[in-house]
Amino acid sequence: MENKLMLMIPGPTPVPEQVLLAMAKHPIGHRSGDFSKIMAEVTDGLKWLHQTQNDVLSLTVSGTGAVEAAIINFLSPGDRVLVGSNGKFGERWVEVAQAYGLAVEPITAEWGQPLDPETFRETLEADTEKTIKAVIITHSETSTGVLNDLETINRHVKAHGEALIIVDTVTSLGSYNLPIDALGLDVVASGSQKGYMVPPGLGFVAVNARAWEAYKTAKLPRFYLDLGKYRKDAAKNTTPFTPPVNMFFGLQVALRMMQAEGLENIFARHQRLTSATRAAVKAMGLPLFAPDHAASPAITSVIPDRVDAEQIRAVMKKRYDIVLAGGQDHLKGKIFRIGHLGFVSDRDILTAIGALEATLQELGYESFTPGAGVAAAAKVFATS
Repeated sequence: MENKLMLMIPGPTPVPEQVLLAMAKHPIGHRSGDFSKIMAEVTDGLKWLHQTQNDVLSLTVSGTGAVEAAIINFLSPGDRVLVGSNGKFGERWVEVAQAYGLAVEPITAEWGQPLDPETFRETLEADTEKTIKAVIITHSETSTGVLNDLETINRHVKAHGEALIIVDTVTSLGSYNLPIDALGLDVVASGSQKGYMVPPGLGFVAVNARAWEAYKTAKLPRFYLDLGKYRKDAAKNTTPFTPPVNMFFGLQVALRMMQAEGLENIFARHQRLTSATRAAVKAMGLPLFAPDHAASPAITSVIPDRVDAEQIRAVMKKRYDIVLAGGQDHLKGKIFRIGHLGFVSDRDILTAIGALEATLQELGYESFTPGAGVAAAAKVFATS
């Protein structure tokens, strides 16, 4: 049967029908008063979602473009930066920083394990000359399903007193309670195709006053990603370059949906989905890749030891039209990832777990009692 595809990956995530319908409208002029009204509402909604009174700027980029903008607008060539790297995206920010001539010091952990905040503390405390200009962190490491301890790392950065904290929240913004102003996060980047429930195409960068001070003296090259231009135009409810107008139609609707649900309910839903998915995987006798204490609210990674990960994904897609994510780089073929980010409900998890059980049986996996995964997930839903 066509058109029954179910995305259970960390992005793009499922898009609500009303968002798709909004995007199907005829475009309007991006310099018109009508678009400015939409821009004003969207900007207010983004500040609500980010829990900030500071600037939240919208760029026509992917999440990677948003993080690149977050890095290059506040630093100068040769600046010393610490970059947390415990997965595909942490490694990407190391490469981006190196490409711009920054003095990069990676702080690493094994893929599947969280970064150690103590390593950041020791490095920052040892910097008595205050040469470290920024700490770049991936909050939810999508490639592994690990949630890094941003709150503790941020406290150590604040104790340093000089360094900015620049955060990739691409798969945590909108799924995890991250009060940007209360935490004093300096620069926060994210992307539309994740918790925002909108297709790919927009990136967002939240910037506080401390970071804008650093912007004044930053010397890394920038033009299209010059956040100063976006800030100036955002004050007039417009953009410096042509935006994806129809994406803003969809974002307007998505933000209204999120506001109707409420932040506390959004975060509780993602925690419930995460707990149910992990309980189900354990009940099926499949090993989880990330530890419980560092589980991402966006994605659950599974490292099957008696059945092939790619076979599982292939059967799920062919027979049940459910798409799971695979492993990246050296984890390709070794893990599969179940997305539960954005427009995902309890029913979606039960559907995916039921299909996964049927898939495992088809592949001859006998290390669980059929129905155990669904029962475990249902128990979480009944008690949370």
